[in-house]
Amino acid sequence: MHKIAFSRLRLPVLAACLGMVTACATPVPAEAPPRTDAAPRAVDAGLQLRLLDRLTWGASTSSARQIANAGSARYLDQQLRPAPAALPPEVQTQIDAMTITQRPLAELVLELEQRRKDSDAVVDPDEKKAAQQAYQQELNRIGREAATRSLLRALYSNNQLQEQMTWFWMNHFNVHQYKSNIRVLLGDYEEHAIHAHALGRFRDLLKATVYHPAMLRYLDNEQNAAGRINENYARELMELHTLGVNGGYTQRDVQELARILTGVGVNVAPAAPAVRPQLQNQYVRNGLFEFNPNRHDYGDKTFLGQTVRGRGLAELDEAIDRLARQPATANFISRKLAVYLVADEPPPALVERMARTFQSTDGDIAATLRMLFESSEFTQSLGRKFKDPLHYVISAVRLAYDDKVILNTGPIINWLNRMGEPLYGRATPDGYPLIESAWSSPGQMATRFEIARAIGYGSAGLFKTDGPQPVERAAFPQLANALYFNAMQKTLGTPTRQALDQAGSPQEWNMYLLSSPEFMHR
Repeated sequence: MHKIAFSRLRLPVLAACLGMVTACATPVPAEAPPRTDAAPRAVDAGLQLRLLDRLTWGASTSSARQIANAGSARYLDQQLRPAPAALPPEVQTQIDAMTITQRPLAELVLELEQRRKDSDAVVDPDEKKAAQQAYQQELNRIGREAATRSLLRALYSNNQLQEQMTWFWMNHFNVHQYKSNIRVLLGDYEEHAIHAHALGRFRDLLKATVYHPAMLRYLDNEQNAAGRINENYARELMELHTLGVNGGYTQRDVQELARILTGVGVNVAPAAPAVRPQLQNQYVRNGLFEFNPNRHDYGDKTFLGQTVRGRGLAELDEAIDRLARQPATANFISRKLAVYLVADEPPPALVERMARTFQSTDGDIAATLRMLFESSEFTQSLGRKFKDPLHYVISAVRLAYDDKVILNTGPIINWLNRMGEPLYGRATPDGYPLIESAWSSPGQMATRFEIARAIGYGSAGLFKTDGPQPVERAAFPQLANALYFNAMQKTLGTPTRQALDQAGSPQEWNMYLLSSPEFMHR
């Protein structure tokens, strides 16, 4: 068992609390959830709470009220096919004031690109350094806006499943914010390529990522041209985004897809390039996306066993269709969804049923998820899936403060940095791991204990106002509330309830609850 020393706590209670916070093995639920095919019975508030913990970023008083009023089946319908999101006015005001909301992407990028060129042209070394630092700081500020918007939506959007799936797909189609100027592209990538398609058809989602400058820049496809082939994006498009590493493709398929992708890139200049007269009708520019026919290999290709006739950008749409509809893609995506939402090693029979649904609905993500959510395997897994750092932090804040809007996302961003899962921070294209072993080390548990203490004592800084003299507003959470006594208490094991009974203050009680093994799982 991991050891963590916190001298400020009384030793008997500390021992009990450490037993909770370091229990990385899946806890035994206080009561086993029933199968979805069981006979109808009275609504189980504890079961609804566990369902919320999996469908949302974490149960809260308001979400518990929503599922109780709607019923589990109708609530699931609302989450799978959501209406336009409703955010608290204070949150919407914050988002509306952001640069990424107010400025069109192409306009903003072109302006910053000119600023970068101007800073590089400065002769004086000190002035040049200052100008370059100011440029980088502006990129950081815009990247932080994207992170803040993502966190605020995760905390307060009523379309919780859409927000969860937005993070899942951002992780699946990962880009790293610190490559080139991707920080300024992130907000648009998340909003238009991912968020808009998170519960739609996989083919549309895939195409949106393929055509987005953030992905093309991150995986170097703007360097891919006839005679200078760059296979980087073609390989990851098959290995990580669609077919999977064992998806049946060959190195020849990688080479042929790279040829299909030639000329597909990014243009951050105001003007279009000079295109040969016979190819001018092939040139495409949409915002920052560019297809430059001068750089395209117009020869025929053989991709996944079929000929792709060389004809320009239409080749890419044909390849996307083929990749999205491969049985290997259905299986790979279904298994990854099941890892995220059911278990580190999901039941093969469930994955097979999901893959059949994925194929029969032409990649309908919501329909595939419905198959998962209505399965007995899903119900039996509730309360047993270990939270990664982002799920832990967001669920703790949601439980503690419900719809009371935080004023400062800085502490959340810092916690995620400390635990190794910052938003947009994965350098490699594989995305963050979704399994328990990646996030359950002694160091992780110690950090979670500190976070539980900061939130439980109301000292996290989440309500610190901006300005030259920041003021911390009192924000002590009341976790021993109706939600706890009506639902959460039923999901806790005896050791956790005993530790809570020994808490010496409401603040300690909060900390113990947020440190419990039950709260480490969803």
